Amino acid sequence: MQITALVQEKFLFLNKFLRSPKDVGSITPSSKYLAQALTRSIPWDNVKAVAELGSGTGPVTKQIQIAAKENTRILLFEKEPVLRKQLARQYPEYHCHPDASNIQEALSTEGIEQLDAIISGLPFFNFPEELRMRLMDEIVASLKPDGLFVAFQYSLQMKQLLSQYFHIEQIKVVPFNLPPAFVYVCRKRELG
Repeated sequence: MQITALVQEKFLFLNKFLRSPKDVGSITPSSKYLAQALTRSIPWDNVKAVAELGSGTGPVTKQIQIAAKENTRILLFEKEPVLRKQLARQYPEYHCHPDASNIQEALSTEGIEQLDAIISGLPFFNFPEELRMRLMDEIVASLKPDGLFVAFQYSLQMKQLLSQYFHIEQIKVVPFNLPPAFVYVCRKRELG
């Protein structure tokens, strides 16, 4: 039963990649090692609200569920309707939203002022520059002062852009993922 669900998840992800590779960025879902590297970077005792951008089939969401405290508010963002419906069924206690470029709107709808952390699996470098900048603006505006942005990418191409918005505290390499990934642990930079 478990193996069948895993095969279905991988097939669904591969199908989505083949139809829209720039939106997905990989042929397979994140490994549990990558999901753990993302969630272990967050001090969950101090997190009241967190968002996951690009939740996909939910491997990182599963690790968030394990790590988060009982009263942590969790918002999921997934563009693909089929995946979003699957996430809503699998995680009915979380609120699923369709557009990560409208985080502020989702926070307002949910009655959340700001997020303590944002975890992202979005393939930023695949996006047009205008969308990339809009996402960065939304992420920064949605995080509380000193909030954490933890994102994985498959290259170091986003390092320069991220350093304009955040203090990059650490970049971890996760070799046990297909393809191997870099996890950026970033803290919101206060302007002024």
